[in-house]
Amino acid sequence: MDVMGDKATLYESGRFVRPSDAEPARDELADMGEAGEETRLALAAQSGDAEAASVLGAMLLRRGDLDRAEPHLRAATAAGDRAAANNLGVLLHQRGYPEEAAGWWRIAAVAGSAAAAHALGRHHRERGDEPAAEYWLRQSAEQGHVLGAYALADLLEHRGDVGAEHWMRAAAERGHREAAYRLARALDRAAGLGEETGGDTPVAESEQWYRQAAARGHRRAALQLGAILEKRGELKEAGRWYLTSAKDGEPRAACALGFLLRDAGDTESAAVWWLRAAQDGDGNAANALGALHAERGETQTAERWYRAALDAGDDNGAYNLGLLCAEQGRTAQAEQWYRRAAYAGHREAANALAILLLQNGDPTGAEPWFSKAAEAGSVDAAFNLGILYAGRGEDAMALRWYERAAAAGHAEAALQVGIARLREGDEQEAERHLRCAAGGGSAEGAYRLATLLDARRPPEPAHELGETVQEKTECEEWYERAASQGHRRAQVRVGMHAAARGDVVEAARWYRAAAEAGSRNGAFNLGLLLAREGSEPEAAVWWARAADAGHGRAALRLALVYARRGELAEGQRWADRAVALGPAEVAERAGRLRDALREELSA
Repeated sequence: MDVMGDKATLYESGRFVRPSDAEPARDELADMGEAGEETRLALAAQSGDAEAASVLGAMLLRRGDLDRAEPHLRAATAAGDRAAANNLGVLLHQRGYPEEAAGWWRIAAVAGSAAAAHALGRHHRERGDEPAAEYWLRQSAEQGHVLGAYALADLLEHRGDVGAEHWMRAAAERGHREAAYRLARALDRAAGLGEETGGDTPVAESEQWYRQAAARGHRRAALQLGAILEKRGELKEAGRWYLTSAKDGEPRAACALGFLLRDAGDTESAAVWWLRAAQDGDGNAANALGALHAERGETQTAERWYRAALDAGDDNGAYNLGLLCAEQGRTAQAEQWYRRAAYAGHREAANALAILLLQNGDPTGAEPWFSKAAEAGSVDAAFNLGILYAGRGEDAMALRWYERAAAAGHAEAALQVGIARLREGDEQEAERHLRCAAGGGSAEGAYRLATLLDARRPPEPAHELGETVQEKTECEEWYERAASQGHRRAQVRVGMHAAARGDVVEAARWYRAAAEAGSRNGAFNLGLLLAREGSEPEAAVWWARAADAGHGRAALRLALVYARRGELAEGQRWADRAVALGPAEVAERAGRLRDALREELSA
């Protein structure tokens, strides 16, 4: 409630003369001090000055001295002082006499007191009489009373009245920090949360009001302002506002500050703020502490904080407990925690539960959880559903879920859609999805995109080995991206393109990488390259590796090497191997070589 002594009436009464020079008068009053002012007012009140009694009563009321304030306020009220009537209402309300207080507020409000009209409007709203509350709050607001404007806006907003914003803005413009905060929130809702800031949009305006409220000490406004600045990349200023809000006791700001510090590499300071937020009941901070301790291998401490998060109402706590148990091989407990989080609507827990059930050989039990998670927006669950249906041979259903996951940016799902479109002969759609897969980090997606582009390329003139050609096509760039991710077939293709350009060193590097990763084609091609360079013994080593992995041409090459060396029996053995491995033209050549070696051996 407002405590108000209307000092203007002292001058209007004529009993006190307004000094012609205001500054010396203020200095003299300041020198008198509060005690001197109280004495002067008390003497004036004893002589019958109603305005002095009103001001003295207001002074004592602000100090909490209700017993001494009441007679002065009653005397001033009896003399018709409206400020005294308002303050008498405040005093009676504090003493627990709301109806008598309302009577005096009504008298003051009818006499034109905006503060009394505000108090009377609040009184009626507390009793559920909204029409009366609106009437008196509007009287107060229209007289420029900031609290009246805010209370009226609050009432109208509660009823869904479009006029709420006008009065909330009026209160905010007069410096009411809660009004500024709520106005900013309303503007955010109107503009749509998550919309980019910029220009003169409502979102940009909301930032101004958050800033005004935060500057006046509103901790939630400081939190929102920090979030806006962090999203925009202004991390230093965001951190300052998070710190301001956190110091004022806002646990969400302490948690956000912790994440900001962690991202900056200062995990120790982050842990301090997370601890503070978690102790104040912030589940997100408790989860962050749990994850921090889990990373350090402190599983018992991690589990304790995950449980604290769960106790704070954060379902991520149950999900994280499930992950922790799964990592430790405690699958039964993991399933229990996943179920708890999944039943609470946690979509990733539902997906994790389905995966666990699938791993335990229960695809029937897994499917509804995958579906629930996917319908709730889990991209991974949508992809997993695609895998589930594909495994059953239900390609149409599988493709439907792959497409859903791909539309949400899932690279492997985009790869599957691209492959399906290639089978259907729709190269344009296939390329689009393969580009999404490759751009999302799928090595297989990059390789398949490269092969698609490669097939469209006109043949290039051959180059001699050692004759370096620098230009690279787009398909080669995609091959290289896949190769750099360890894709063996892509590594072989990169080697082939390098060899075609005459870059022997680059070709050998990629062939060797593929061969060492187990690629028989890489080993065979590396052998060819080494043989051309005059290193036939080393070439034979790689051909042997390729042949042992089932490469017929490599076996034929080895048969020829040993035949030239005069090691006919070894040559015959590799020729037999080449006949068995094929393909047909290799088997035919190897058969002729084998027969010739057999004749030579029997001669």
